[in-house]
Amino acid sequence: MTLSVDFEGRVGPLALRAAFDTSRGTVVLTGPNGAGKTSVLLMLLGALTPERGSVRLNGSTLFDAERGVNLAVEARSIGYVPQSYGLFPHLSAAGNVEFALACKKPALPRRERQQRTRALLSELGLLELAAQRPHSLSAGERQRVALARAMASEPKALLLDEPFAALDIGTRRKLRVLLREHLERLSLPTVVVSHDAEDARALGRQIAVIEGGSVVQVGSWSELETAPASHFVRELTL
Repeated sequence: MTLSVDFEGRVGPLALRAAFDTSRGTVVLTGPNGAGKTSVLLMLLGALTPERGSVRLNGSTLFDAERGVNLAVEARSIGYVPQSYGLFPHLSAAGNVEFALACKKPALPRRERQQRTRALLSELGLLELAAQRPHSLSAGERQRVALARAMASEPKALLLDEPFAALDIGTRRKLRVLLREHLERLSLPTVVVSHDAEDARALGRQIAVIEGGSVVQVGSWSELETAPASHFVRELTL
């Protein structure tokens, strides 16, 4: 299963150019602040539209400017976890996950939704927190609930935007290991946005470095170390 990206677009004054794929595993998209990382993610999701190029997932076309194909967000089968996690504050952890299941078509029976919710929360070590609302959870727990909700609809790919941004160093290290193991078990095409070098090294089978809106280098951590394409890449891998 592979997510293939090759497009150009514009967000305000920033011209975006991105070309990479997940054929070798999880891609971490990294770069300085304002480089366009989140904008690229939103174009993959379908929330923003490129001007040229294509996005393909497991052989299916999600976007193709030349052919006039541009699937809506809900038709792309992509799980998305925004930087702020996007949890509903009035719903419990279980309620947030079950909400995603309730949106599936055809609709699942309530008992099946509840069983699926419990299974997802259990898998991520959250079952004892099922009744808790987001405000009473730690940042790490909220991150895992958001991941469970993204997985609830059984997506064909995952997009994670700065998944550890709000975490302290110790929690970040623990969740980095948990997320890496979880992604390896899922074997889903995954793109993770992070500005952190340790995230990139730990999670990315490939690193896509974006500067000024353009992906300037794609490769493994060792490939970036051996032949950095820019000063930023050199500093990143020191």
